[in-house]
Amino acid sequence: MCKDTSKTITCKAVVLWGVGEALKVEEIQVDPPKSSEVRIKMLCASLCHTDILCCNGLPVPLFPRIPGHEGVGKVESVGEGVKEVKEGDIVMPTYIGECGKCEECRSGKTNLCSTYPLPFNGVMPDGTSRMSIKKKAGAGAEESHRIYHHFTCSTWSEYTVIDANYIVKLPPTIPLPHASFMACGYSTGFGATSKEVLVHKGSSVAVFGLGAVGLGVIEGARIRGAGRIIGVDINENKRKKGEVVGMTDFINPRKSSSSTDSDDHKPKISEMVKELTGGMGVDYCFECTGVASLVNEAIESTKMVRT
Repeated sequence: MCKDTSKTITCKAVVLWGVGEALKVEEIQVDPPKSSEVRIKMLCASLCHTDILCCNGLPVPLFPRIPGHEGVGKVESVGEGVKEVKEGDIVMPTYIGECGKCEECRSGKTNLCSTYPLPFNGVMPDGTSRMSIKKKAGAGAEESHRIYHHFTCSTWSEYTVIDANYIVKLPPTIPLPHASFMACGYSTGFGATSKEVLVHKGSSVAVFGLGAVGLGVIEGARIRGAGRIIGVDINENKRKKGEVVGMTDFINPRKSSSSTDSDDHKPKISEMVKELTGGMGVDYCFECTGVASLVNEAIESTKMVRT
């Protein structure tokens, strides 16, 4: 008997109702996929700093909304015309599409496809949403409210619908939690060193922040042949994680300064980096924390002949 995939699915999702409000696990409805769309059962989802910005109403305050743009899942059903994937395939949502034919895709200089751009309006390409939530109205009646997508994804839901041009098929043997980080954070860092900056062989690299982005930077630098990779983080547990992917040195600013040092006399991170590099600084420095005050520190950590 054929499985009926034309029905709306009721499931749980994390819903945000407004800036400053607490995230709530709600029961929502997810419509079946339309033409060129797929409905995905999410298996893993992770948290990115961009999701925090979404909860703060950035870049556009659209509510109610389901955050999440990192994750991995299994295709539950496909809409008309979808040939790239089939039911049961393991896929990773990507909030940026790629047609491979437009000027931007062919340039080799940008991943911002003009055919399948990064959407900020919270809806599918046809201007509608595939997610809704029922809330009680007057006299015991219920009203259905549209829920906005986060970019193309909304991975913090048990099920989500995505345009097929914004997903990547993965091998079924890949560890799912690892694949989730590849959807944004890790691949952002890895691409920075391996595809954008093109770190040269034997060079020195400093990485501020060893989260998913920072660890991606380290592995990209290692693959490019960097001779020295300095990781910087205030979490001592990140030392081992960094070493696994190629970090050669670790700086914990809180442990590297004495508790008796005043704020005016505590060594700067850039000074610690230069101490490890003979006073010169590194060839490349990547700031991966999003902390504004560290931008100048990153610049001051690099050699004067580098930018």
